[in-house]
Amino acid sequence: MTETYYSGVYWPGRPEPLDAYSRRAALLFRSLSSVDPSLARWFEQAASRDAAINGAFVPVAETLLGLFTKKKYRLADGELFFAAWNGESNASSVVNISCGSPSPETVDLCVLTPPAKGDAAERLLSAAVLTQVMSAMVLAWDPDWGVFTSDNHRDDVSEFADTGTFVGWGTYLSRNRGKVPPLPSPVRIEPVADKGTLIILTPERFTVSNPEHVALAERVRELLDQAGLLKPLHAQP
Repeated sequence: MTETYYSGVYWPGRPEPLDAYSRRAALLFRSLSSVDPSLARWFEQAASRDAAINGAFVPVAETLLGLFTKKKYRLADGELFFAAWNGESNASSVVNISCGSPSPETVDLCVLTPPAKGDAAERLLSAAVLTQVMSAMVLAWDPDWGVFTSDNHRDDVSEFADTGTFVGWGTYLSRNRGKVPPLPSPVRIEPVADKGTLIILTPERFTVSNPEHVALAERVRELLDQAGLLKPLHAQP
């Protein structure tokens, strides 16, 4: 079974002007282009590849602002939903952005889904590169919490867990959450500018088929929870 992975950042609903979102998204796309060649060009996602391939855009703030004003990307309450595809048939990556709802129950997010296999996947699905991706997302969106991990691992640990309360292969915690305690080897702790801390469990690819990986994730979750660092991003209804 091939595990699929994602990298996402999340924050409590934070309505901002559209031009602020366009600047944030432009910073993200600019940073991603330096992470890997497969992340250097982008298209509006569409129902088919033929439709999407005609939706190429240059991800600068002015262009993104024009896209974000399109009715199809906006809800009545002002919330923005936008998806971009990198145009690679055999190395498909997608960025999804959802933000701007005035509801305090809503979690804003930005998620990158990299390819599951192939040369681009081999490059992107490493701790070093996903650390770069997460750092780019944090600097662009200033989130409260973030994670990169496999979909299988997320599904196993988060079925009954709120966003912001579980640990992945890599977990980002805003400095507003508090100080990260000492963690067991081989866990690595890295600052992300002055924003917060990224915790990387293993230098090799994290998989749910490795019981040592799963046990380490649970041990780190326990330590972070005891330190009061794993809190839901919004009040539940």
